[in-house]
Amino acid sequence: MLSAATINKIFATFQKLNPEPKTELNYTNPFTLLVAVVLSAQSTDAGVNRATEKLFQVADNPAAMAALGLAGIKKHIKTIGLFNTKAANVLALSKTLRDAYGGEIPRTREGLEKLPGVGRKTANVVMNVVYGEPTMAVDTHIFRMGNRIGLAPGKTPREVEDGLMRVIPKKYMQHAHHWLILHGRYICTARTPKCRECPIMQWCEYPDKNL
Repeated sequence: MLSAATINKIFATFQKLNPEPKTELNYTNPFTLLVAVVLSAQSTDAGVNRATEKLFQVADNPAAMAALGLAGIKKHIKTIGLFNTKAANVLALSKTLRDAYGGEIPRTREGLEKLPGVGRKTANVVMNVVYGEPTMAVDTHIFRMGNRIGLAPGKTPREVEDGLMRVIPKKYMQHAHHWLILHGRYICTARTPKCRECPIMQWCEYPDKNL
């Protein structure tokens, strides 16, 4: 694993290059962000954004989404992988939010995870982006880098999440999730990492750098 001093240098570099990183999912309010994150499982953000462009124009709140019904939701998201299951989850969580939460998005992880189709990763994203909580949503990119770079090796997403929460300095935690996702998406890619373009290569412990 990397030393505390090295990890600080890595995140200081991320901060210098991108002081205010944002999610690449398009959304207009907490509800549409929640839906977009649910839809993004095993799908690209670009693909989700294409599907939700018109969906959110007609349904940007739980009541309107529930009113669309299953067929109406499917019509808009049929280009996304696993759209049948995702449509059912979006409909169910919209009804739950409408009927049990007054249309408001829960502020806690426990409350969010009670919603259909919402797991720990989705809850962490919503808590971070909507409520400013210093959470770490471990997707495939972050899981890969936690192990590849030596930030927080782990066999499961939860192990990597817990490790990152322990080693990343608190002053960087608010944006750490986005920095790591963007780095994994565009630089530290799965098959052919762009090590020559990597701003943190000097601290990376990956033995098979693509040079």
